[in-house]
Amino acid sequence: MSKIKYALIGCGRIAPNHIAAAVNNCENLEIVAVCDPIPENMEKVLSQIEDTSSIARYTDYKVMLKEKQPELCAIATESGYHAPIAMDCIEAGCNLIIEKPIALSLKDADAMIAAAEKKGTVLCACHQNRFNKSVQKIREAVENDRFGKILHGAAHIRWARNKNYYDQAPWRGTWAQDGGALMNQCIHNIDLLRWMMGNEVVEVCAYTDRLVHDYIEAEDLGIAVVKFANGSYGIIEGTTNIYPENLEETLYIFGSEGTVKAGGKSVNLIEEWKFADGKDDPEAVKEQYGDNPPNVYGFGHTPLYTDVLDAIKNKRAPYVDGHSGRRALEMVLAIYKSAAEGRPVKLPLEDVSTLDFTGRF
Repeated sequence: MSKIKYALIGCGRIAPNHIAAAVNNCENLEIVAVCDPIPENMEKVLSQIEDTSSIARYTDYKVMLKEKQPELCAIATESGYHAPIAMDCIEAGCNLIIEKPIALSLKDADAMIAAAEKKGTVLCACHQNRFNKSVQKIREAVENDRFGKILHGAAHIRWARNKNYYDQAPWRGTWAQDGGALMNQCIHNIDLLRWMMGNEVVEVCAYTDRLVHDYIEAEDLGIAVVKFANGSYGIIEGTTNIYPENLEETLYIFGSEGTVKAGGKSVNLIEEWKFADGKDDPEAVKEQYGDNPPNVYGFGHTPLYTDVLDAIKNKRAPYVDGHSGRRALEMVLAIYKSAAEGRPVKLPLEDVSTLDFTGRF
């Protein structure tokens, strides 16, 4: 099989992880182009590759699509641009890996999913933490019913983002291009909680606020209670107000016959592992299924890319498909809607956007 031609659109903060994942999959993938309106950004992200002479640089992704005809694109631009760029890529017959969130409105997410299904292209939402060794081990326990009756779960994201972070990119914290702490920093763990708890949500009741970051439009704190269709409950706490630096990202799953806690920088460590069935040694599990990465982005991009390449080859859905991305987006938008309207919100939602909350604070 010939190598799949790959291009990266958007060379900002997360781009080095995408390029590294592409390089780590070089047996099946060829980097043919990168695209960013700022040339220095492209050179910075390519600095981790020794020879870049065969990699084209573009400031216009539409020209890149036409000239290089990539078979797989990763979109790592401002969140508000994900949907229009994705639609152009799908129209060009390109498979996609889209950074979180998949879009900023459910209408856009639905259009992207429908377009990809009609065109027969792979659409992957980049929720790379699903590939963490710790998360995979917890998922295995869920699928094997080791928890017994799942009772409740909790996702805590206690991070810090200061003014310097927002000054680096003016789109951050805006309703048109980003959203707040929940949509940007917390959506990975929100995705994991929904996934582990059975995906189907009945109702969300939430509060959001902007307590410290008066220079952004959106929230820096979100607290929510979620009722799942299987009778279990979820608690979400997400903030970028922790002093003076990131504290933790943790995921708890509590069942009638099992208790699990994943923690570390990006839920990469198993910190509690207790099951009534006694099938494994908790200390051995903690040691074998934990690896703390140097930053909050974790080690998941490389296996996510490997999975997408296999999905393209075997004409199957990726492990984290567009519907998964939509579910994570819907959870955050439901929290926003509940907090803005001061009432519990029923799911599913049909057409909600971050723009609906313009002027919220």
